[in-house]
Amino acid sequence: MSDKLTQEQQDQLDAATFRRFLSHLDNHKEVQNIDLMILADFCRNCLGKWYKAEADKLGVDVSDEQARERVYGMPYSEWKEKHQLPATDEQMAAFNARQKAKEGK
Repeated sequence: MSDKLTQEQQDQLDAATFRRFLSHLDNHKEVQNIDLMILADFCRNCLGKWYKAEADKLGVDVSDEQARERVYGMPYSEWKEKHQLPATDEQMAAFNARQKAKEGK
């Protein structure tokens, strides 16, 4: 990366990348949160929590629900009803195995 980027440019690139990431997730609603947790140890809910935490650090008033809505592109309850499927036995087994492996570190 060029050493010539200003902090403002870096912030703009970071923000644009985050917006693109959210758009990518929105375009792939078939990817369930449990799948993200198994694969990458984070999910859309985690992103909402991180968004809220950063707002708190900056003293910006953002509720948990507003943060989730930013990530999901709609109220979480609506997204859950429309797009979230119950976790399968296989997904839960993979998730539990990942959690157990993390505990062993």
